[in-house]
Amino acid sequence: MIALIGFVFYILDALLSLLVFAMIASAILSWLVAFDVINLRNQFVYGIARFLEAVTRPVLAPFQKIIPPLGNVDISPIVAILVISGIQRYLLPAAQAAVYGLVA
Repeated sequence: MIALIGFVFYILDALLSLLVFAMIASAILSWLVAFDVINLRNQFVYGIARFLEAVTRPVLAPFQKIIPPLGNVDISPIVAILVISGIQRYLLPAAQAAVYGLVA
């Protein structure tokens, strides 16, 4: 039972890390499109952009409602990454310790 709980927390931590990487990749891709380094007419690039948008939009939308863009710069991914890092660093270990305390 304890191994299963540890595995679940490991998967949660890995999914949050993948979400952070997806946000970073989405931001870099949007910059490359904005500076016309790549364009969305390429089907491969368009597919990647749509996938990253589908993954990151549900997480970023609440932050974008609260945080207005500064000029043309959207800082909501930075805030979202900070919140996710805080969850990984403080909340997941605390929840894991609490669950282990209940199981033991």
